[in-house]
Amino acid sequence: MVVLTHQFIHPFRLPPSPSSRITLKTKHNSIIITSSSSPMDPPPKFIDFPHLSISTKNLMVDLVSKTENTLSPNLLPSSLPPEVQYFQNSSATSQGCLHIRSGTNNSQVDCVLGNWIHCELPNGGALDITTLTAYLNSNTDAPRFLIEFIQNSPKSLILILDLPPRKDVVMNPEYLKTFYEETQLDESRKKLLELSEIRSYISASLYLRALSSPTAISVTIDCGESGGAARLEEIIRDHVGPIAKDMLEVWLNQCVCTERGVDESEKVELMKRDVLIKKKTVEVDLASSLPRLFGQDVANLVIEAISKAFDIL
Repeated sequence: MVVLTHQFIHPFRLPPSPSSRITLKTKHNSIIITSSSSPMDPPPKFIDFPHLSISTKNLMVDLVSKTENTLSPNLLPSSLPPEVQYFQNSSATSQGCLHIRSGTNNSQVDCVLGNWIHCELPNGGALDITTLTAYLNSNTDAPRFLIEFIQNSPKSLILILDLPPRKDVVMNPEYLKTFYEETQLDESRKKLLELSEIRSYISASLYLRALSSPTAISVTIDCGESGGAARLEEIIRDHVGPIAKDMLEVWLNQCVCTERGVDESEKVELMKRDVLIKKKTVEVDLASSLPRLFGQDVANLVIEAISKAFDIL
């Protein structure tokens, strides 16, 4: 995967490895990344979303704000070092921001993780990937939350919106009923597919598809022949936005703020499953994609920060 928390393989080709290396200075055994931008220009923050369209930016700001405001008592302040909060290659053709807040010891939240990546493509244009995901710990078996936008054209994008399950929904019919049937999440997917510009997007990876819920929204929105960028803005604002906010509300109310009464044996199984998925995310996805975009030195810093948040170091 290209994105830091992305759970789907997408069709866009990544650019080749940067030809110029990141400039590194060592001081007291720490690594400092020297940016090509002016020292007077403060680096963008995660919440700035500088490369998103207005509608997509507004939606992501709303989702991040709602998540952090609601979970504020259960979240620790971010402790990421500056070189991981914002990072880029030496020519600034690949840029990224990472945002992680871990849960407190007495909460059901494991961590909230967000990121965006902006990558200029060799043939022109740019690839932008923006993600917000929230993990829960073994005190609950409730699903996590995931939203992701993948875009390389102002007229089209891929949207992933889901509450990925953390238990087998076939072996646990009550789980299926509670989180996916009674919440009527599938109605949201059906509503989006009624729009002519939207069609289903199917990942090429069987493993990644197996991680999705039965109600996952995985779609391509293509407005190339029906209004272009303006129509895409309208769809994000009037259709995707309300659905994403409703799904986040379901997750906050029924997953985070509801106690599920998980016994010790179930906790062990949940931890094993969660750790396996996190390790595959880091070892398979990030270890292969980040060095191509940012070089090995920067990739190592980002991967270490995520592994620490995932507690898999």
